[in-house]
Amino acid sequence: MRRYRQAKIICTLGPKTERPEVIEKLFESGADVFRLNFSHGEREDHAKRISAIRALEKKFSRPVAILTDLQGPKLRVGNFENGSANLEKGNSFRFDLDRHPGNHTRICLPHPEIFGALYEGTTILLDDGKLSLTVEEAGKDYAITKITVGGIISDRKGVNIPNAVLPITAITDKDRSDLEFALDQEVDYIGLSFIQRPADIREARKLIGNRALIMSKLEKPSSIDHLDDIVAMSDAIMVARGDLGVEMPTEDVPILQRRIIRACRKHGKPVVVATQMLESMISSPRPTRAEASDVATAVYDQADAVMLSAETAVGSYPIEAVRIMERIIGRVERDPIFWDRGGSSDTTPEATTADAITAAARQVAETVSAAVIVTYTTSGSTSIRAARERPTVPILCVTEHVRTARRLAVVWGVQCVIAEDAKDFASMIDEARLLAQSFEFASPGQPLVVTAGVPFGTPGATNVLRIELLDS
Repeated sequence: MRRYRQAKIICTLGPKTERPEVIEKLFESGADVFRLNFSHGEREDHAKRISAIRALEKKFSRPVAILTDLQGPKLRVGNFENGSANLEKGNSFRFDLDRHPGNHTRICLPHPEIFGALYEGTTILLDDGKLSLTVEEAGKDYAITKITVGGIISDRKGVNIPNAVLPITAITDKDRSDLEFALDQEVDYIGLSFIQRPADIREARKLIGNRALIMSKLEKPSSIDHLDDIVAMSDAIMVARGDLGVEMPTEDVPILQRRIIRACRKHGKPVVVATQMLESMISSPRPTRAEASDVATAVYDQADAVMLSAETAVGSYPIEAVRIMERIIGRVERDPIFWDRGGSSDTTPEATTADAITAAARQVAETVSAAVIVTYTTSGSTSIRAARERPTVPILCVTEHVRTARRLAVVWGVQCVIAEDAKDFASMIDEARLLAQSFEFASPGQPLVVTAGVPFGTPGATNVLRIELLDS
């Protein structure tokens, strides 16, 4: 059961990793969470993957989280007469609603709501930012632009409009249908794409309720303008560096990554760093040194999890990618600098009993050289608070709710075991001692720190801290 690292690993499943035996190898190599990308694949394929993950969970008696990533409102141009066109720098180019095939002078942009958000000077990016155009004139159903960065553009390439808040919902009709399917499958997290404003999360919350947690993907500049509100309203955050890097200057992305991570630490919300982490391993058995450094930076910045996308979904070396990521995380966490609390990454506990207890648990664990912090939780909030403190010892979460245990699989340092809720304080302590030893978190003679809420079973009521010494 035990993982000997704190940061978690998320793996995206795809054509190269959909067989149950491959999913099992990914788990054994270090995967803690599996991501299903609903931009690709059929529901039948996703259902089979979910079934394989749940079977794996039973086999290893370890909770595993499933993240369903909704496609969101992907903007695309229409088709060209010859399948592509060459847009030359300095020329004029028109976007309109005419469904006829386009050419080097015009193309259909089949999103009428977009034109109302365009104004003179608006930048339009095509094909992941490879081409750039500037709006010179816009009407209710057209836009005249000047090509500032030209190139070849082909059918159905993506469109990004970084300078505008677009009047479109973050949840399309396809997303609503996919969402209902995912909720029926009892997935743990719903990844929301194209978040622009807090209202997008409120809309999703109405549809999802408490059937799953919301992981908001920050990939639009407008979402950064509402960062604290979006983090506060979400259950988890993903730094989606792919689209974020298209819509913002490249040099801003590392700064924003650190800013987002700190905002999540402040609010006590799990944060995932994603996109192109080991990109070269799609076709190579080894990452570049720059990629290894990139993963290490996210770990040093205290991200809860790092994510593999195409590397495990369609790459030729999915197992190797997970193993490399596991090795990088482990090496960083063995570095004394990683545990240096002199930096500005430490957080200030809120003025609540629960935060005071969990902050004290971290301090006590370090003072008495405890082997582990054991948290009893119903909703998961006790364990999330403990993780927010980034203790130097692992956090063993004990809960009777399998859904709580699965949702904590993405949280830094937390490893869960499902057990019946304690009937009284004495039985809770006995159980903590037994579980810490049986799952190899502590050895005889070592102290452990226990936190819980009394009365038992009350969500968020952490009010007890106890130091226990395992019998020699």
